[in-house]
Amino acid sequence: MQQLLGLNVVDQTLLYAFYGLSVLACLYLAVRRPPPPRWLLVAFAGLVGGALAGAITLFICEVVVNVFGLPLESDTRVWVISAFAGVGLAVVNLWRSRWWRKAAAVIAVLVFVSTAALAINAGYGLNPTLGAMLGLNQAQHLALPALNPKARQDSSVALWQSWTPPAGMPATGRSGAVSIPATASGFRARDAYLYLPPAALVADPPPLPIIIMMMGQPGGPEQNKSAVQELNALAQRNHGLAPLFLTIDQLGNPYQNPVCVDSDKGKVYTYVTTDVVNFIRTRLNVSSARVQWAVAGYSNGGECALSFGAKRPELFGSLLDISGELEPIDGSPDNTVKTIFGGNQAAFNAEKPATILKAHQYSDSLAIFTSGALDPVYGPQAAAAEGFARAAGMTTRRFVGEGIGHRGDSVDYGLKTGLPLLYERFGLIPPGSS
Repeated sequence: MQQLLGLNVVDQTLLYAFYGLSVLACLYLAVRRPPPPRWLLVAFAGLVGGALAGAITLFICEVVVNVFGLPLESDTRVWVISAFAGVGLAVVNLWRSRWWRKAAAVIAVLVFVSTAALAINAGYGLNPTLGAMLGLNQAQHLALPALNPKARQDSSVALWQSWTPPAGMPATGRSGAVSIPATASGFRARDAYLYLPPAALVADPPPLPIIIMMMGQPGGPEQNKSAVQELNALAQRNHGLAPLFLTIDQLGNPYQNPVCVDSDKGKVYTYVTTDVVNFIRTRLNVSSARVQWAVAGYSNGGECALSFGAKRPELFGSLLDISGELEPIDGSPDNTVKTIFGGNQAAFNAEKPATILKAHQYSDSLAIFTSGALDPVYGPQAAAAEGFARAAGMTTRRFVGEGIGHRGDSVDYGLKTGLPLLYERFGLIPPGSS
């Protein structure tokens, strides 16, 4: 079971195998020997009827209910409609057919649905394994280094000046799952995913910075393996120095969105700002200085990062908002007010990052906002968020990636753009070199 859940579902060989199986299944279901009367018309009606059902389903989910919170990509719509069309063709094969054809039609439905799911997942580029697609974190648990009191003694000298890597330091960092007790919040979060840079793995580690990261919805901590690759590359160029990178679960499962507040759906705010913070302070060798702490997020997680950074500047000296939402939304504002805030519109308004930012004036806070030029929904929201943060006194940076949408490429772009700036902020590289 572990091997199955660890299957690489974005592998091109696997994807093309399913594409081929789907084509063969369509051909088998479309051709019958001898063909029943008007069979081609019936088969065509099944295809068209299925495609129409898919289009209606998409319209209801996207426009009427707004399940996804943003318009789907065009290729995603094509895959959904194609899968429904295939299912329609399979359904008409259940009438006036032998048992083996009925069995083939049922198997074909599974193939069509699986192919569409794998193709859509690969298009968004966020779930590398079957376990991640199913919301089951399969990462091996990480053994944490022993606590070193010296690592908490912050120095006024930046690490790029004071750090000398010792002999035997690992060439790359180490990453894996960690369990964070929800002592204060009771929030049922999935395991977090922690990256420890090479400098954190030596006998006498320096006081390193920490970044707390949250992914989008649907999503989970294990999806953020691109951060490990980027941080390892940066660490190799900077004598093993990198921040610890803790990707946490602010959702509970990929198919719910409690938004990052304390409510009947979960005390997410308390979980992040108390339970996660206490875990870091008591289990990890990190700096205690606020300027060495950053909160980051993508999409749903981006709104959470902006909200936490705005509410708790004494905790987080920096924030990285990657294609983040502008408001704590679960489906629609009306649904959010009803299900999260108990019908209290004023409570919902108070939790909007714009409201929080307008009520405060910040000093020595860095806010980085990135989005893709091909993202018509969250691009404008990122621009608006940057404006609110700048007006509140934060030092802001805004980046738009050409050819970038709202998929895994957006996460990669945000990390590659934002991490060097945070490196400079943390004192891991000389000023002006990011």
